[in-house]
Amino acid sequence: MMFLCRWLTRACPQTFFDRAHLSAGTPWIDAGLSSLMPAVSHSDSPGIKKESANSLSYEDFTMRIISAERLRQAVEALILSVSRSLPSDVRAALQSALAEESSVQGREILRQLLANADYAEATGLPLCQDTGTAVFFVEMGEDARIDGAGLQATLETATRNAYASGYLRNSMCHPLTRANTGDNTPISLHLDLVAGDGLRIRFLPKGGGAENMSRCAMFAPSRGISGIRDFVLDTVRQAGPNPCPPIIVGVGVGGTFDLAPTIAKKALLMPLDMPNPDPDAAALEAELLDAINRMPIGPGGLGGTRTCLGVRLLLRPCHIASLPVAVNIQCNAARRGEICL
Repeated sequence: MMFLCRWLTRACPQTFFDRAHLSAGTPWIDAGLSSLMPAVSHSDSPGIKKESANSLSYEDFTMRIISAERLRQAVEALILSVSRSLPSDVRAALQSALAEESSVQGREILRQLLANADYAEATGLPLCQDTGTAVFFVEMGEDARIDGAGLQATLETATRNAYASGYLRNSMCHPLTRANTGDNTPISLHLDLVAGDGLRIRFLPKGGGAENMSRCAMFAPSRGISGIRDFVLDTVRQAGPNPCPPIIVGVGVGGTFDLAPTIAKKALLMPLDMPNPDPDAAALEAELLDAINRMPIGPGGLGGTRTCLGVRLLLRPCHIASLPVAVNIQCNAARRGEICL
């Protein structure tokens, strides 16, 4: 709606409706407003030009059109690729953990995880039998639109197709009856509108075992950094072997009750080898990683010194009376990937 108002006010500077430049039923009009718009055709609308198959322009404003079919194909390829391979930074972290792990059992677990990753990549089989909830983080430019089915519908179709063609497990079900939806939909979509006409899609298949170990709390501000630290460590301690360690820990601090878990999950998209740009967050990440790896959980929960591959922390301003904290744990099969269109 914000995008529609921006487009209308730029295209029709007098009012929304006193100039018949936009017509009911045209693909870029929100369905809820189309009945209010004058019924005129594009050819009757002065100023609007279809410059190419990929853009519409009005005076000095150009809107980029992204083909839904192109988007579908790109997302299907992304899902299949991500489901079959580890990101290079996660593989490197597992290799480092193998070199540093002190326990015999822990080293064997890490060797098996790396061998499994090699086998999945060589054969095209899924990296893990739990191919997860299909989680998408999307940054869409305000000057872009999807031509055809729209963003959410296209992502849903791509998910159905990829999970079927790749023989990926369908894990989504009705929360009460537990009846499987049969195609791993609905997806989980987090959408941010950004400046420009780009489209960035990040895919994070999230397994249930690690997701079940995640937590959120609303603290008083007086709990401070020590309260955040204690909550994260207690969450990992309670999780024990359940999230398939070595784990990656995403932490979201700030925002609101609903936002903190979202930024905790978004933190899992940060590469392990990328320094946190916030020095305070970076210091807390390092402190937490050291403390977690002092726990005797170890790879596979069989004991050892490498329980965690990395801690990623994102901060968001919050209300002066609140301190929201969320922890989203990721398993060793830390699959993620992105495309930009």
